[in-house]
Parts: sequence; C-alpha cells; structure tokens
Amino acid sequence: MTTPPDVESSAMTRGEPSFDVREIPFSTRGSWLDLSPVIGLHRVAEEIHLVSHVNGMHPVFSLTPERHDGPVATEWSADPSRLVWSAPDGGRVEAAFAGPRAVRLRGAGLGMRVTEAAGELTPFTGGYLFIDPVDGAVVLTSYETGRRYRVTTLAGSARTIGAEALGQGVRALVVGGDGGDWEVEIVETTSSAAGEARASFAVVVEQAEQAFADFLDALVPEERRTPTAALAAYTLWSATVAPEVMLGRESVLMSKHWMDKVWSWDHCFNAIALAPALPDLALDQFLAPFDHQDPNGALPDSVTHSEVLYNYVKPPIHGWAFRRLRATLGRALTVAELEVVHDRLSRWSSFWLTCRRAPGHLLPYYQHGNDSGWDNATMFDADRVVEAPDLAAFLVLQLEVLVDLGRELGRPVDHWERAGAELLAALVDQLWTPDGFVAVGALSGRASGSSSLLGLLPLVLGERLPQHIRARMAELVVRHLTEHGLATEPVTSSAYQRDGYWRGPIWAPSTALVEQGLRASGFTDLADTVSERFQALCERSGFAENFDAVGGLGLRDRAYTWTAAVYLTLGAESDQVQPSRRDR
Repeated sequence: MTTPPDVESSAMTRGEPSFDVREIPFSTRGSWLDLSPVIGLHRVAEEIHLVSHVNGMHPVFSLTPERHDGPVATEWSADPSRLVWSAPDGGRVEAAFAGPRAVRLRGAGLGMRVTEAAGELTPFTGGYLFIDPVDGAVVLTSYETGRRYRVTTLAGSARTIGAEALGQGVRALVVGGDGGDWEVEIVETTSSAAGEARASFAVVVEQAEQAFADFLDALVPEERRTPTAALAAYTLWSATVAPEVMLGRESVLMSKHWMDKVWSWDHCFNAIALAPALPDLALDQFLAPFDHQDPNGALPDSVTHSEVLYNYVKPPIHGWAFRRLRATLGRALTVAELEVVHDRLSRWSSFWLTCRRAPGHLLPYYQHGNDSGWDNATMFDADRVVEAPDLAAFLVLQLEVLVDLGRELGRPVDHWERAGAELLAALVDQLWTPDGFVAVGALSGRASGSSSLLGLLPLVLGERLPQHIRARMAELVVRHLTEHGLATEPVTSSAYQRDGYWRGPIWAPSTALVEQGLRASGFTDLADTVSERFQALCERSGFAENFDAVGGLGLRDRAYTWTAAVYLTLGAESDQVQPSRRDR
C-alpha cells in the first residue's frame, strides 16, 4: 500500500505534538472513545485498546498487530490526527478518528486482531458478537457500555472468530492476516448505524489535522507556541466530549484515563484557560456542574456520562474563578448569561451559609477532606468536620462577586455585603494564629494546626487581609517551595509522603491558587518563582494529576486536563516567554 503524500507528512513538520499513548490517550474532540493501553485504574495493558467512557471506563476491543504466524512486536507513535503501529520490517497499521463515534484502521504488511475485551458473556456482563445479515458488518454488543460496535471491512481480507458464541470464549475479527492491504471502520452506535458516505483515510486524517490546528491556533498564539503548549492544547482538545446523558454541555473531562469525570472545582481551571480564545466552551465548562444543583443549591461532587454524585461537594472557588474568567473572556457576557451566573452562584453561596454553618457559628464547615478537594490533607487529621480557612476565604470572594453582579443587574446586595464582612472578620479572629491559619473542629472546637499548603489558600484574599498576615503566609509558602514547585506538605514534615496525594505532591490547582494569591498580596517575585517552576515541571514531566515534589516525576493519572490548563494559563499570564522556553 502506498501512503498518500498528504498523510506521509510528519506531525513535527505540521507543528503538531507527538506523544506517548501510555501517557496521553489518542482521541478527538467530541468523542467518548479513545485508543490507549490504559484500560482502568492504574491498569496498563500490553496492547492498545479501544476504550469507551460511556457508563464508566470500559475497554471494548484489544488491538493486536499480527500475521499468519502470530502477534508481531511493534512500536507506537501518535500525533493529534493519527496513531501508528510500526513493525521492524516496515509493516504498518494506522488509526484515525473519522468523527466522534468512528475509528478507521488500515494496514500494509501487517494485520490486526480486533478482540472483544470484556470477558465472559453472562446475562449482565461481556459482549456478544454476530454478523449483520444486512451488510455483513461484524457487530459487538457490550453490556458494560450499553452500546454496539460495528466493524465494517472496507478493503482486504477478514475472518471472524466466535460469532454468536455464548459464555466464555474468544470473540474477534482478524483483518489483513495474509499480509495484504486492508482497511476497517469501527463505529460506536445504539441499535443500528445509518449508512453514510465514507471519506478516504487521507481525508479523515486531513480533517483531524485541521480540527486540532484550528483549536491550537485559537488557544495558543504563534508567538507563545512551544511543543509543550501544543501538547497541553491537545490534552484539553482530546478530553472534550460531546453533550450526552448527564453532561448536557460540551465538557472537558479531567482525563480520558480513569479520571473521566467533571468534578465541581476542577472544571473552573479548564474554564479559565479556555476563556480568552474559546469563550463559549469556557462558559460551558464553568456552568456544567451548576446544571445539577440540588434543591438546597449544593453542587454535585462530580458528573460524568451516566452518573451524578452528591456524596460530597467541592469548595466554592467559583466566585474566584468567574472573576478571572470574565476578566479574560473573549467576548462580553449577555445580560441573560450574567443572570444565570448570578442566580446559580447565589444558590451555591446560600447552601454554605444556611446548610453548612453550625448553630451560632459564623464560619461554614467541611464534612470531610473530600469536600475541600484536598481529600487527605493533614488539616483533616485531628477532625474531619472542620471550619477551614480556605473555605471562608473562597466564600468571601464569592459573596463579593455576587455584590458586583447584583449591582450590575439591579438585584439586592446588602445581605451579601453583610455576610461577606462577617465571614472575613471571623476568618481572621477565629482561625488566625502566629503560626498561620488553622482549622477548627465544628463539633469539638479543637484547633487543627497543620503544615498543609491548604492553610495558605486565604492568600487569594490579597489586600483584604492585614499586611502582617500576608507577610507571614508568604514566609510559610517558601517552606513548601521545592526545585519543582509547591509541595502540598513540606518535604521536611513528618507527615510528608512522596506519593501521598495531598500530603506532599505538587498539584496544579494549589499552584494556581497560591500563585494568584501571592500576586494579589503583593509578593510578585515569589509568585513568578512559583509560576516558572511549575511551567518547567510540566515541560519536563507532562500533565500528570500530580507530581513528586522532590524528583519531579508525574504521578497517578498522566493526562490530567486541569494540569494542562494551569500550564497554559500561567504561560499566558507571563510577561514574556523566555527564549530558552521556546525549544522545550
């Protein structure tokens, strides 16, 4: 098979980023599918799989290059438009997304075994493979995803294994096993697939190239473009899914690995990064969890394709985030949009003031570390149910935003002004100590001193806090600063853990909040240092969920969108890109 010249051009020549599919899944904007060897929580297979994020994360097919004499070892390479398996002797298979629901595969000198991955067929699990009498397509029905997968052979030879088999057994389609050229299309569908004209493979690749190029051009101007910035843009673009079931808006998942949800604070960082260039998408990110506010105004903990969880909430950073989003948004908001934001922030703030304050208390409380987003931070070691300083600080800012919006829209604001002033005074009077802010048990009244970076998030209040408090917090920030950025627990702390989630690793959201808080508090040089070190960390180690604070290596989920978003935001806010950064 001769590859068309327009497909032969390399990703680097086109300016597209190349990446390792073990780190970042191969996907496309709008799709709930990806191609990756990551098939579950910390589960990495030897083969690339077609993975669906409908009804959870489920591997559908394993894709194994082979010839008549068995599997063939290959190397993988990927860019935003194409994934390639390459054999040492020149055999090759290519994959490309032909839209959100379809994957095209073609090969030359190398076949592919497409094997059902779910396992045993029972009344409630597994897949059932059959041949459609209408057009001969091989169809897999999946209990796990609740979808069907139609595999149509467009060119070359193919044979089916396990058609109509029940119970245990192999169910697969083998294409190109004779070494000839071949091409197939896999389509995720419901009951049936409408017949559509198919573009050539070359056109499919061109369309994918152009779609990502348009997104990249909008998000990262040429003068700020680096390979890392382009990869950050791809991480966001490829994790974006079309509206479906519980997510009624186009939404950026946290990842197309196992963290395939929208959590009700993570989304804010993605919205901020998208705001200047893609304002409609940014506003959708900001509002997505608000579509599921409960009757008391609480946001869900998370939303994904078929699930909304209310077992926890997340911190009310939404006023802080909206102020930042609106300051850079690429268009003016309409009155109707401002009214929606005002009403939803109003209900969200009322939840904290009415449902999360103990009788006679001014400060709201978290019920668990998960409510804060800092699940296991040391601030929750003494008590889980605590009146925490970050919560009060975020709510003060959110009430300020409600005052601003209320005046703009002609709504009453006096009650928000009074509540904000009371909260700010209570934060300083009740939670400040010479050693920093503490949390107080809402039931025990016990102070929960902690060396967690969480206690320094009130820096976001800036000049609303007295100078001596801001100065002391800046001193404490330095204790968290490593070569790579801000450790969530100082590396000298007895509670520090290298891979301890919020007990040591560097995270994007804590970096963004503290960095912006330092600027608001007048510590520009320290803010610059925090920003520069985090950007350098991403340029070295990618966009992991979090990072080893000492070694700088990525930890946990390795394709996390809020990490990519914070990297892009910090880069955009830098006064200038250092020349040395351009080649990273």
